[in-house]
Amino acid sequence: MSDRIEAARAALRQQTIELPSWAFGNSGTRFKVFAQPGVPRDPYEKIADAAQVHRYTGVAPRVSLHIPWDLVDDYADLSRHAAELGVSIGMINSNLFQDDDYKLGSLTHPDPVVRKKAVAHHLQCIDVMAATGSRELKLWLPDGINYPGQDSIRARQDRLADSLAEVYAALTAAHPENRLVLEYKFFEPAFYATDIPDWGTSLLHCLALGDRAKVVLDTGHHAPGTNIEFIVAQLLRQGRLGAFDFNSRFYADDDLMAGAADPFQLFRIMHEIVQAGALAPDSGVNFMLDQCHNVEAKIPGQIRSVMNVQEATAKALLVDVEALEAAQVSGDVLTANGVLMDAYSTDVRPLLADLRTEQGLAPDPMAAFAASGYTETIVAERVGGTQAGWGA
Repeated sequence: MSDRIEAARAALRQQTIELPSWAFGNSGTRFKVFAQPGVPRDPYEKIADAAQVHRYTGVAPRVSLHIPWDLVDDYADLSRHAAELGVSIGMINSNLFQDDDYKLGSLTHPDPVVRKKAVAHHLQCIDVMAATGSRELKLWLPDGINYPGQDSIRARQDRLADSLAEVYAALTAAHPENRLVLEYKFFEPAFYATDIPDWGTSLLHCLALGDRAKVVLDTGHHAPGTNIEFIVAQLLRQGRLGAFDFNSRFYADDDLMAGAADPFQLFRIMHEIVQAGALAPDSGVNFMLDQCHNVEAKIPGQIRSVMNVQEATAKALLVDVEALEAAQVSGDVLTANGVLMDAYSTDVRPLLADLRTEQGLAPDPMAAFAASGYTETIVAERVGGTQAGWGA
């Protein structure tokens, strides 16, 4: 057991989790967006808030940007600002869901003029990558149709393949280490047929594009009852799992705090990650949060989510692999399940608190942030201007 604990400590010291800039802005549902005092008014203030999460957890050194929400005049200056706060720019996310021209699709639209506009937006994102040093472009496609016969399902796939090929060619030409990570979602905003509804469709397009195209798995983008850890294992087998978007869901794409709805599922996912060696920094798998904090405070919501991912990871690292494999090979079903449950039932909070103390951090990030006075400061200072939020 002591050997597993030391190995777990070593792995946890290397773990990093990327934060989404949009998690710090106002968000809500289609019914209402609730404003909170002290919410950032621009990308600089979003990064400042994200840096607080890294300051108290020590494992969140990158901030993912969303274009055009995070457009600025000088990305070199934004990168310098991030570095001064101890973080850096991570993935660049495109936006194809807030333009009137995209009502019937973007990269799949029947009109080549609209498709050209959607491709051009990604070329803009590639320019942002060059200016910030980012090496990953994340693409989530909201395209689809609401009614049978509205458009040709096959023709939309052909248009999508052509559009993606154009984006991928520009991306890989800009820098040899650039990657495209392609997200999927089984429904919404389209309801009859989504153009990238599942991991298989995303994988097929990635295989056609080339080695620098990988699949993004958002834990909230599946039908109820889907075995997400099975998908994780399959994508890892093919070397095509590029990134995670961690969040929790009860019904659909709820975007709640990671580990809040089903912490056991998060543990099972991280078990597959650990067993495949994909937790290593050089594995090519980017671990990221993608959440909306509609009713809870933004920064503490992100801190809690990071801690939840850390706890699930620590438990996965404590699985007695030798005992598990022996039980699996011998067909001892209950013992095999019991090995996993023993690890899941372990209280890893003292282990993580000790690790933070070793790194010069407070053992309880939530309490340390609450006592820092940062929230009171930004509420007092961020008066006037327009708060960031959906569409901002």
